[in-house]
Amino acid sequence: MAVTVSLVALFGLVLFFLLRSNTLGYGAAFIAVMFGFYLASTGAAGPMNQLSTAVIDAIRNL
Repeated sequence: MAVTVSLVALFGLVLFFLLRSNTLGYGAAFIAVMFGFYLASTGAAGPMNQLSTAVIDAIRNL
């Protein structure tokens, strides 16, 4: 749960700065989609949480 809340805050902050600087591209679209998945907690949030956990674990094991 703590990782999910942290990622929501991180994606929200990045999305805010991307929108503020009028940088709209593939990166901004990805951040917006990820923020939406975490914020809404839809049925797709489970696989997205598993993906994020796997990426975090992989980075931790580097």
